[in-house]
Amino acid sequence: MEAFYTIQGEGFHQGRAAYFIRLGGCDVGCVWCDVKDSWDAMQHPQKSVEEIVVAAKTFPGRLAVITGGEPLLHNLDTLTKALHTAGFETNMETSGSSPLSGEWNWICLSPKKFKAPLPAIISLAHELKVVIFNKHDFAWAETYAAQVNNHCKLYLQPEWDKAAEMTPLIIEYIKDHPQWELSLQVHKYINVP
Repeated sequence: MEAFYTIQGEGFHQGRAAYFIRLGGCDVGCVWCDVKDSWDAMQHPQKSVEEIVVAAKTFPGRLAVITGGEPLLHNLDTLTKALHTAGFETNMETSGSSPLSGEWNWICLSPKKFKAPLPAIISLAHELKVVIFNKHDFAWAETYAAQVNNHCKLYLQPEWDKAAEMTPLIIEYIKDHPQWELSLQVHKYINVP
């Protein structure tokens, strides 16, 4: 769908220079999705792996973040291998609802209520990032925190349009449940893609 060089705005790698590769196609359909135009893969021109990697190499950062849409609707073996060969660290953000492909340095699992993640991906996540849309999402987040591996980082992130309402609740929740950390969409606050 698009690719751009910016900083990672959320989660464990927040603040790092990153080349984002946003793939078209999503079958999850979150009502609060901020990139709904990514849902239909056929609306976006296809590019070869070589074109994607050549474009990424024009920037000095060597962190590639594959996102979507839902990136795992595509087989990512060839793309991630080519990025690794070019010296990139590969990170992915996924709902985990489709089978895993690719070679990953970091998997951010952001499960969605609309389509559950696969158990095999839950166990491999390096980061669990749960979007908090309402107060009932805290209990839902805990169901996934209980399933990830012991080294997985745990983040709660307010849904952007409800941030004023949800952020204070998240702060209080984290104070009572210190295994969790706060993730904010810093890129939106500083107005970068």
